[in-house]
Amino acid sequence: MTAPGNRYFRFVLRKDLTPGRAGWAIAVATMAVTLVCAIVMRIVDGSEFGNIWLSLWWAVQTVTTVGYGDIVPSHVSGRAVASVLMLTGIGFVSVVTASITAAFLETVRRRLGDPAAQELHDKLDELSTRLEAIENALRR
Repeated sequence: MTAPGNRYFRFVLRKDLTPGRAGWAIAVATMAVTLVCAIVMRIVDGSEFGNIWLSLWWAVQTVTTVGYGDIVPSHVSGRAVASVLMLTGIGFVSVVTASITAAFLETVRRRLGDPAAQELHDKLDELSTRLEAIENALRR
């Protein structure tokens, strides 16, 4: 019997992982973490976060690393949640930047060709020519 988690991962990973798909996966995960952190912040630091909408506002400005400072957690547990959310935001920006860079590099590689592949083709052509010369010499 297959565990439910395994079925989920097979469903999600049924296609090849590309930079675009990876970017979407990270974006969805970041949104989920943002929502969860907003809910947890409302629960653990309710004195500062009077309603869920205020918690969501705080979570969005924290994950985007804007941090206006209009509302901040006052309890240690709230600060721990904030730390997780800040690191998630920084990671999200890093992954998105890397995905965009990978897409640009792949586009350039396709347009200009892969120099290493051309060098390999040249060497194979040279070896083929030398092998034909050897075969011709042996036939004589």
